[in-house]
Amino acid sequence: MKKTLTAILPGILLCALLAPPAFAQTSVVEDTPLIRQLRNAQADYALNQAAVRQGAKLATFCANCHGDNGNSTHPDTPNLAGQNPIYLLGQTLKFADGRRRYEWMEGLIKAMKPQEIIASAMFYARQPVTTKISPAGAALVAQGKVYYEKVCFRCHGPDGRGSETYARLAGQQESYVTLTLHRYRDGTGERTAPEMTTSTKLMNDEDIRAVAAYIASMK
Repeated sequence: MKKTLTAILPGILLCALLAPPAFAQTSVVEDTPLIRQLRNAQADYALNQAAVRQGAKLATFCANCHGDNGNSTHPDTPNLAGQNPIYLLGQTLKFADGRRRYEWMEGLIKAMKPQEIIASAMFYARQPVTTKISPAGAALVAQGKVYYEKVCFRCHGPDGRGSETYARLAGQQESYVTLTLHRYRDGTGERTAPEMTTSTKLMNDEDIRAVAAYIASMK
């Protein structure tokens, strides 16, 4: 038996090393009163519909930057459509406590009631994403696809749809993704996330352009 294990062990190790990395398991979202409230609203049809209606009304104010249905008309402003509502809730609260920095958003979020934040997240999560054709050439998009499938898919998923803890990237604004990746890589302070800081450190400007172009083209 020992001889058999000795003979096959190198092959097992080689297969393990050569095997493609798996999609990362999503970390568990912290259980907070707001998260529980959102989950309860998701599970109850009447509460769900009421929250989405309230969110639609609130979205008329947000439309100036994020578009009528969460598909932004400004290249440096992110799409909110199609994001996971738990993820959106978490990111919104980061503006409230300073983990994300943008003066306009910080003031706006602090003025919103908890129920309004939940309703907005649920509304935007229900909206379809409008994918825009990237002005970048096909070669750059293909280059971005290769990079994404080696690195970015681990957290954001092979299809770019994200999860409760990671953003949906598919169909996101190309200019916004470019700006955000530069901010993570350069440590400007507007965005902080250990995983992203580590992932972007080795990206050059062309890598960033390519990945942003590919992400914008994803559906």
